[in-house]
Amino acid sequence: MANIADTTYTKEDALIEELGYDDHFHEHHHGDKYQASFITKYIFSQDHKVIAKQFLITGMIWAIIGSAMSVIFRLQLGFPEESIAWLKPILGKWIVLDSTGMGKLDPEFYYALVTMHGTIIVFFVLTAGLSGTFSNLLIPLQVGARDMASPFLNMLSYWFFFLAGLIMFFSLFLNTGPFSGGWVAYPPLSALPEASNGSKAGMTLWITSLVFFVVSVLLGGINYITTVLNLRTKGMTMWRMPLTIWAFLVTAILALLSFPVLVSGFLLLMFDRGFGTSFYLSEIFIGGQALDYVGGSPILYQHLFWFLGHPEVYIIILPAMGLTSEVLSVQSRKPIFGYRAMVLSILAIAFLSFIVWAHHMFMSGVNPFISNIFVIFTLIIAVPSAVKVFNWIATLYKGNVRLNTPSLFAIGFVSMFISGGLTGIFLGSSAIDIQLHDTYFVVAHFHIVMGVAAFMGMFAGVYHWFPKMYGRFMNETLGKIHFWGTLIGAYIIFWPMHYLGMIGFPRRYYSFDTFDAFRDFDGLNKFITIGAIVVFGVQLLFVVNFFYSIWKGRKQTTRNPWGASTLEWTTPINPGHGNWPGKIPSVHRWPYDYGKDGIEFTQQITPLAEGEEPGEH
Repeated sequence: MANIADTTYTKEDALIEELGYDDHFHEHHHGDKYQASFITKYIFSQDHKVIAKQFLITGMIWAIIGSAMSVIFRLQLGFPEESIAWLKPILGKWIVLDSTGMGKLDPEFYYALVTMHGTIIVFFVLTAGLSGTFSNLLIPLQVGARDMASPFLNMLSYWFFFLAGLIMFFSLFLNTGPFSGGWVAYPPLSALPEASNGSKAGMTLWITSLVFFVVSVLLGGINYITTVLNLRTKGMTMWRMPLTIWAFLVTAILALLSFPVLVSGFLLLMFDRGFGTSFYLSEIFIGGQALDYVGGSPILYQHLFWFLGHPEVYIIILPAMGLTSEVLSVQSRKPIFGYRAMVLSILAIAFLSFIVWAHHMFMSGVNPFISNIFVIFTLIIAVPSAVKVFNWIATLYKGNVRLNTPSLFAIGFVSMFISGGLTGIFLGSSAIDIQLHDTYFVVAHFHIVMGVAAFMGMFAGVYHWFPKMYGRFMNETLGKIHFWGTLIGAYIIFWPMHYLGMIGFPRRYYSFDTFDAFRDFDGLNKFITIGAIVVFGVQLLFVVNFFYSIWKGRKQTTRNPWGASTLEWTTPINPGHGNWPGKIPSVHRWPYDYGKDGIEFTQQITPLAEGEEPGEH
């Protein structure tokens, strides 16, 4: 069952009609101030729904670029003996030909690809593409607001993101190449322009791009927080907000507190690069020649970076958690299990995320006593995460689950979060991390729990709210092929990496040909690479489905196709700027009234019956 029958007419429909509007809001502009030209309506738009689409489509473009980079460097790792001269027309001098015409990836460019892949996916796709899309789309719609608190700042947040992306894209075409010192940009490679070609102008553009990106995040975050706290409709108390809104609110707070620290770290880095300071540098030798840097510490940069870096993990995963909670409840036709526990676990995760950053630095010479403190808090953060997992499973238990594409991706998120999260327990222990640090075990854990899981939540959200964005549905058959290809392919890619890590395979190495001990695993590396190519192809199928469905997808013919209880499904099928053409509906109950008193679902705008208690039941 993909949607509620078109002929269903509920008491909520009668309530909506009483508010004085129909399903053709796009024909009745909400006042003269919303009438606009094509440029102001679709390009420099101040409508949160259009800005959400801008974030989503820009994020998709970056996802294709970042994923293509991973396929290229996986070809080098999986098939080092094969020629990739066929890539020379695209990559130019970065493909090096030998006397026989055999084409190899330039080692310097290999590191640049690894660096740019991480930067693009973490920041441009899973931060801006995920949070920027759904915070913009859902916050005003689900709290009952006409738009964000400041539509103009909201527009600026997208264009700062676009500018950041443009600068990063240009860095790919520099003669010396893009930055190649790793997406975490540790000194001294990042602090010394003379260290390598990838540390020259490419690094400067990388920093500039991310500073503009942080401006975008801060403008968006201020808007999200202000909107949630100040613009909720009548009756929408904090404890009646959907879990999506709680997730977006806490994510914005995390970003507001942590991203400025990264900028401060970058500022000191620029001083070291251009003004001869020694914040991060000391006793550096290049080509046997001692440089004049004394007194700095590269560990200082690590502290500043990871003070953002660990909250960043939750800036990425919390919105996906919120989307998953909403989709699972709606598609299983059951109230979310333990609503207040879910909210409190979000708050606990947010607090703990700020006091565990040094678990990324167990190998950096941190005092062992201090390491023990970070181990304890790292393991404690598993508790609120486990609460969420158990509550998702309990929500699905005995539910009337519709196994459509949104619910499959939401279930896939839970699967990835469990399997990836469990390996974090190993890495959170400083004693075990000494063996596993900087191996493929870390790559596997990081990609499953944060990368693939976040993508699963994002895809669940795209398929679920696509009708609200475009008034049509995405193709269900292609969606299920996309899901199964992504789920199985992701496990094919990353699960074997745990075993490679346990036998000592170091990450970020260009080649393993010179290691006799690793040659026995050439077949496994080929297997992983083939999986990466297939998964990349499946994501292109999603892109085709997405853009085809915008114009040719099955039309949405009912206001509330999923039978959901939240406010966004009370707007017209094609809402204009302002969302509700008449009076904004009031809220009378919590957002998860499913299967209560023999009624399949009850929307938040439905007044309480006599003697009925509001809130969680």
